[in-house]
Amino acid sequence: MKKFVYYAPTEIVFGPDTELRAAELVRKYGGSRVLVIYGGHSAVKSGLIGRIAENLRAAGLEVLERGGVVPNPLVSTAREMVKAGLAFGADFVLGVGGGSVMDTAKGVAHALASPEHDIWDFWTGTKVTKSLPVGAVLTISAAGSETSNSAVLTNDLVTPPTKRGINTDFNRCRFAIMNPELTMTLPKFQIGAGAADIFMHTSERYFAAILGNHLSDEIAEGLFRDIIFYGPRGVEDPSDYEAMSEIMWCGSVSHVGLTGIGSKGDTPRDGDWACHQLGLAISALYDSTHGATLTAVWAAWCRYVKDANIARFAQFARKVYGITEPDDEKVAEEGIRRTNDFFRSLGMPLSLTELLGHTPTDEEIEAIATECTYGKKRTIGSFKELNFDDITAIYKSCR
Repeated sequence: MKKFVYYAPTEIVFGPDTELRAAELVRKYGGSRVLVIYGGHSAVKSGLIGRIAENLRAAGLEVLERGGVVPNPLVSTAREMVKAGLAFGADFVLGVGGGSVMDTAKGVAHALASPEHDIWDFWTGTKVTKSLPVGAVLTISAAGSETSNSAVLTNDLVTPPTKRGINTDFNRCRFAIMNPELTMTLPKFQIGAGAADIFMHTSERYFAAILGNHLSDEIAEGLFRDIIFYGPRGVEDPSDYEAMSEIMWCGSVSHVGLTGIGSKGDTPRDGDWACHQLGLAISALYDSTHGATLTAVWAAWCRYVKDANIARFAQFARKVYGITEPDDEKVAEEGIRRTNDFFRSLGMPLSLTELLGHTPTDEEIEAIATECTYGKKRTIGSFKELNFDDITAIYKSCR
């Protein structure tokens, strides 16, 4: 196990009715003028935004509500929220929603603390040196943004649109309120896409270049087994509290860094992350659901890179699925097949044609690969480093 520093400062408040502790927690972390950021009308129609705003105002806090965050969150929306927050004098940002809302809240908090910078500056090289405190009220179990140091935004003001992520400890939420009951009204497709994303956050760290981290592996393999069991149960019956609570906790643990401890070495990332980069490029150009982009490319990525360490894929299959086949090549392939069966049980696509609703042309695939490599200027992955030609081949094999 390599040397590491583990930092996970987010306070987790889990269980029914915990959203009613929002004011208490905002005050605890210094907030008095709260910018509440959320997504669509469902959060308003359900009464959730009203309950939270009432809770905050009853505690003497000033509140400004701003909705409109969409999946694959947009810079244009975040900029408008920054303007509103500056005029309001916000000193705390509270995100109510899923990963897209949390990522937007993080970016808005950075820009509010440094108004001399445009929000996109932080996604294109400007270092974040300060930020307003951010809290989360989770309504979608998927991205794990409530416990992670990452945030992703799409710049919709350029052609073609481009999607980028940043990692900084200023992205850490001060608290995360997690009530599984708030996820029970989600469409089944969203629940399935969320479970897929949770699986993938663990997969990206598990298939790392640096191995030998046995406790980290045990945690990851247990998380795989848990989401494989409870993910389909949640899709089948969203009112199942046990399933939805397991999915929610898996989401947070999958992206808090635990399953990647000891795998960094001298590199800045705790895993491979190639599938996420492959998926982000697709969603930048097609606005596809993030979790669905990952299931569309995962098997193709596995088969392209597995020979770099076939034993790792065999360990995954044996520990997660209990496969006893002695041949590493055969057991690895069976593990890939069973994972595709899991994705299918979530209602997720297994190819680009399924994902996009049409078969992408060679020209379309080249455009996605160009976005993935930032104009052929970077490689991705650490389990096996992938260049533009590799990435193009993977996209074609999952077409």
